Amino acid sequence: MLTCMLDKINGKNVRIVFPEGTDDRILEAALRLHKEEILVPVLLGNKDEVKAKADELGFNIEGIEIVDPLTYENIDDMVQKMVVLRKGKMDADQCREALKKTNYFGTMLVAEGLADGLVGGATYSTADTVRPALQLVKTKPTSNIVSSAFIMARGQEKYVMGDCAINIMPSEDDLVEIAIETANTARVFGVEPIVGMLSYSTLGSGKGEAVDKVRNATERLKTMKVDFAVDGEFQFDAAISPTVAQTKAKDSDVAGKCNTFIFPNIEAGNIGYKIAQRLGGFEACGPILQGLNAPINDLSRGCNAEEVYKVAIITAAQKFI
Repeated sequence: MLTCMLDKINGKNVRIVFPEGTDDRILEAALRLHKEEILVPVLLGNKDEVKAKADELGFNIEGIEIVDPLTYENIDDMVQKMVVLRKGKMDADQCREALKKTNYFGTMLVAEGLADGLVGGATYSTADTVRPALQLVKTKPTSNIVSSAFIMARGQEKYVMGDCAINIMPSEDDLVEIAIETANTARVFGVEPIVGMLSYSTLGSGKGEAVDKVRNATERLKTMKVDFAVDGEFQFDAAISPTVAQTKAKDSDVAGKCNTFIFPNIEAGNIGYKIAQRLGGFEACGPILQGLNAPINDLSRGCNAEEVYKVAIITAAQKFI
């Protein structure tokens, strides 16, 4: 699953910040990334504490950069830049206090261009990872929201699902944006997106406001002439099964071929990816955050070092979307 991304980032010295520098899983993954020369990990925290934790675990982290927000020599400059980014919502004292926290400090390193991306959430909550990103890195000019995608992999099979983690009840506008961003994410993973807009209805078989929302978003995507195949609204079986598609959506060139699925709300998306993971035996990689000006990703607090390693590689590859 990672081969296409490694090709994008090898030799590029992509700098990825890890706010939770004393966490066992972060240290193990950072050491592996450093040894394999895949990217440049930057650990945040008190240097003595980070090194002591590494020694306790038997990790030789010599050569890995460690930055302590409390002793950072350019903190005054960072504070002033953060004041500008917050546009009157935080004064200098409030910014200085926030920057003592590694999640805010790490995000400012990315905002200043001193790092290329950030991977957090091993101990921080999703909100504590996403909030600084929205406040400091902000969304891309073409984006109004941050959304998420999961990559589902089983052997050589790969599918992309969005949004399963961020937007609770996306609007029609949101679904258009989520589809575009999820298609971009699919390409990072070497998947040429064929997008199915999911519903409990297939091309008019069902009625209701929820169906109308998905149908309207699909028509807007087609009008925009996006650079990926898209159709809907589809029930999941019509989106993925050529046999079912012949019965339910025989006039669609997309039905039965989809590899990228856009759910109508977070409830459907979260249930859907977990069913694929637990009953289908798919590995779930994500959530991958989409729509930000720079790649920032959130880990599950139940993650392991292997997952940290993979998310770091994904984050580095997002720089080249």
